[in-house]
Amino acid sequence: MDASQIGFSLLILGILLYLGKWVRMHWRPAQKLFLPASIIAGGIGLLLGPGVLGALASAISGPESSLANGVFPQDMLLVWSKLPGLLINVVFATLLLGVPLPAWKRVWHLAGPQLAFGLSLGAGQYVIGILIAALILAPIFGLPMMAGALIEIGFEGGHGTAAGLQTVFADLGFPEGADLAIGMATVGVISGIVCGIILINWGVRNGKSEVLDQKVGQIPESQQRGLIAMEDRPRSTGEMTVRSESIEPLTLHFAFIAMAILVGLGLLESMVWVEEQTWGGEGGISLLGAVPLFPLAMIGGLIVQTVLNRFDKNKLLDRETMERIQGFALDVLIAAAIASLSLTVIANNLVPFILLGAAGIAWNVGLFLWLAPRIIPRYWFERGIGDIGQSMGVTATGLILMKIADPENKSPAYEAFGYKQMVFEPFFGGGLVTGLSLPLIYHFGPWPFFAVMLMLLVLGVCSGLFYFGRLEKE
Repeated sequence: MDASQIGFSLLILGILLYLGKWVRMHWRPAQKLFLPASIIAGGIGLLLGPGVLGALASAISGPESSLANGVFPQDMLLVWSKLPGLLINVVFATLLLGVPLPAWKRVWHLAGPQLAFGLSLGAGQYVIGILIAALILAPIFGLPMMAGALIEIGFEGGHGTAAGLQTVFADLGFPEGADLAIGMATVGVISGIVCGIILINWGVRNGKSEVLDQKVGQIPESQQRGLIAMEDRPRSTGEMTVRSESIEPLTLHFAFIAMAILVGLGLLESMVWVEEQTWGGEGGISLLGAVPLFPLAMIGGLIVQTVLNRFDKNKLLDRETMERIQGFALDVLIAAAIASLSLTVIANNLVPFILLGAAGIAWNVGLFLWLAPRIIPRYWFERGIGDIGQSMGVTATGLILMKIADPENKSPAYEAFGYKQMVFEPFFGGGLVTGLSLPLIYHFGPWPFFAVMLMLLVLGVCSGLFYFGRLEKE
């Protein structure tokens, strides 16, 4: 495979992304579900690939049909399958670059209840998943116990994390786990929006909302289509901190991202070296070698940001520009991951896939209805709905649901959610816990990891009920 093939694969992926946006603008179901264009683009690629079009052509005309592999050559699908593992490092490196570090006392007071709620959601997804794997998936369907981590990887982590763990799944002897995780992420995003909108309507009708007093549905058409009204369009999507004749601002921000990823790579290599010199030597257990790069890239971004705060007197880094780069990387990542998804793997594991997906949805919705009002008594509905959206899909899903539940930003939902994410994301939803979950289960079995997650679940529930919940009432 040469550079021209890689370049052509990227061009076709760009066409799919435009088609995804066109569908979002003109297809009402996609607007009602607020489906991102990247997911639609990946779905179009999946339909035109070997899993759907190719399978139909083979069934009708035989395996020698010209469309047996769909409309995309195998080399193109191979390029797309490799992109997520690279781009996830960009996504995570940008998470904390340009983010101001607030006073921890305010973070603790405002985001503490939501952090307890988020911890309960995330740790509970592992607890439920491992129990299902131990009782059903492993003894009946022969899946490895690592399948118990699929709910958190797909729901909390989303498409980026699921795709970024492809190499880890393969190295640990469970390559089909990556496709199952990506499929789980798709289920999470769609169910997160659907369940969220249902819950918002239920909350308004039953007086749970402190902001809305009528049935939800007054969302501007331009927002449903994913457009910005002409009169509201900003002149720029970010500040130019440098003159382009010296260096293009995007180029400079690419340099910051490169620094963050390289710092993360240095941290990872250092950890692996220490492991090789200690417990992971000859005949030992290699644990850190299976940790993906992207959680360390996020820490690298935090380190780079700390250095810039100390020495960059000219404030060269612009957060909005960094968010645009992050969004671009995530859109390409999601489209490529879904388009190269193997439907055969999901079909061969359909019952386990449905069991895990249904359990994840039930856990998130049940915890929202029972725990959130007890630990977030003030604006619990508006604040909790963002967490359930994020824990079933991605951060954008949570933001969409908060926008519907609190369109005029009357509650502290956005601020509390942002603070909670700063503390939560380094560990769950693609952080260190997510990255370590697979190798830990593989090397030590599921029960030590299960015990730790159970303790974190109990910690989240108890701290919420007996500390944060009471604190909010005072």
